[in-house]
Amino acid sequence: MRRLLIAIGLLSAVTLQARKWTTDEVGSSIRKVNTYWQTNNPAEVRSFWDNAAYHTGNMEVYKLLQDQQMLDYSIRWAEHNHWMGATETDPAKWKYKNYGEGQDYVLFGDWQICFQTYIDLYNLSPDDRKVARALEVMGYEADSRVNDYWWWADALYMVMPVMTKMYRLTGDKKYLDKLYRNILYSDSIMLDSETGLYFRDGKYVYPKHKTANGKKDFWARGDGWVLAGLAKVLQDMPQDYVRQPFFVEKYQNLARGVARLQQPEGHWTRSMMDPEQAPGYETSGTAFFCYGLLWGVNNGYLSKKTFAPVIERAWKYLTETALQQDGKVGYVQPIGERAIPGQKVDAHSQANFGVGAFLLAACEYYRYISR
Repeated sequence: MRRLLIAIGLLSAVTLQARKWTTDEVGSSIRKVNTYWQTNNPAEVRSFWDNAAYHTGNMEVYKLLQDQQMLDYSIRWAEHNHWMGATETDPAKWKYKNYGEGQDYVLFGDWQICFQTYIDLYNLSPDDRKVARALEVMGYEADSRVNDYWWWADALYMVMPVMTKMYRLTGDKKYLDKLYRNILYSDSIMLDSETGLYFRDGKYVYPKHKTANGKKDFWARGDGWVLAGLAKVLQDMPQDYVRQPFFVEKYQNLARGVARLQQPEGHWTRSMMDPEQAPGYETSGTAFFCYGLLWGVNNGYLSKKTFAPVIERAWKYLTETALQQDGKVGYVQPIGERAIPGQKVDAHSQANFGVGAFLLAACEYYRYISR
């Protein structure tokens, strides 16, 4: 912790005094970003991870602002997809052990993140058809004997919060127990015990894989998925659950590891420990980190004194560099799985999941300054 405080102090010395935001200003930024996205992109798209990640942000906007028009966008998306992820009906054909976008990849996390939004919409207006597929698929997974479902870091955002939402929906502790068993497997292949950070998947574990400068290669968006996912898990996990301290410790360790690697300008580079691997701004990882850290401070899991400078720098980057005049959120690394040397990321680089991450961070910042 002492080294973390020193690192944060050094960064604070080169950071200008944080601007004081009002809730009206933050709310206006949220509306600007979300209106731009919804105006320029149809709701009627598939329920795969990238679109679904946007909707996790949009649902947070509705929770905060109670804007029915914004909520209707998510309802239209869910209806378009018949409240389903991948649609294969025969469990004997369901897959998950490698990447796949086909309708038989029912157990693959990229097709399960949609259930987060479906459950949220059900809770606002109960109707059994909204959660029927979630109950079928996630119930199957919870009852299965294998635990190797989450073999890439992104899945920890895609599916961990589904498990805790399923617990809240059903009251069945089997979803929490399966969450714990599944993440133990993830930890065994991706977690770096020295830093508390996650490699994107088994291909990138050090020293088998290194950056060009010989360093550990932690992908910012990958660890952003994990930190944000853990924050969402702790929101819904009962504090008296026997494994809750395990998740708190994991979340706090990751938060400390993330804070140490922030750049002075407020962002995290795509390869977190080696800025030279893929230099320049990146928004999706930064926004997920900002959200994850804000949630921890707002809910008493992280020290405000320690993490406020990190949060303010990240927010400054998100609002002064990433956010464009027209409401576009730029500098989002395109879909991928690692920091790619030479890849162009600029003010026009926008993506659905990047907007979702920005909205999550902005909603939590609104709460942060409301306290």
